[in-house]
Amino acid sequence: MIEVITGLPAGTIGFRATGKISGDDYDNTLTPAIDRAIEEYQHIKLLAVLGPDLEGYSLEAAWDDTRLGLRHWTGFERVAVATDATWVRASVKAISFMLPCPVKLFSVNEEDDARRWLAESLGSIHFDEADGVIVARLIGKLEASAYEGIDEEVVAAFSRTEHPRLLLDLRDFDGWSGLSALGHHLSLVREHRRKPERIAVVGDKAWQRLAEKVMSQFVNAKAHFFDGDDFEGARAWVAQR
Repeated sequence: MIEVITGLPAGTIGFRATGKISGDDYDNTLTPAIDRAIEEYQHIKLLAVLGPDLEGYSLEAAWDDTRLGLRHWTGFERVAVATDATWVRASVKAISFMLPCPVKLFSVNEEDDARRWLAESLGSIHFDEADGVIVARLIGKLEASAYEGIDEEVVAAFSRTEHPRLLLDLRDFDGWSGLSALGHHLSLVREHRRKPERIAVVGDKAWQRLAEKVMSQFVNAKAHFFDGDDFEGARAWVAQR
């Protein structure tokens, strides 16, 4: 049986599953609720609480689950799964890396933690521009929604100077949540790869040093990495004419 969890924030939908889940549970409860939520919000957060007495899925329910996931492949922003069922946890771990949104596992008694994780602030991207230098600051762990409207900001920033220079500040950046967010980032780089003349990358993490090498493969600009405590040195280098 599936019942919808009420009292969640706007844009978040939850359901609680017990016993054996049937195709009727999908057709009458879960699928209509998700369809309505995505139609209203476009991207939603999902809380799934699968109790200790969960017996499994009927074949019809498993098929409905697959169809629902494929139909709304990009409609989920985050998914939290609270369960103690070993087979469910193993299944979620096996497929989570392929999903376009971040997925996190919790135990049943951590449902409140799951709700808090769904409500956490998203990572963000901030732009600033002065004297031909565009500073792009990436903060936190970016999800796909962080890139909404960014393309327009990039175009506007590059259009204000004839020879734009880019300072990429990664000091507070923790990476991407899911393949969809990374895909948005790569698409953005590909779209604007010919515009900057110089790119300075500032970061504190070892993996961020790879950004300099990656940039050199995809853009026509000179690129250089600076340690996080040398932000002003990076600004001076990227501003050179």
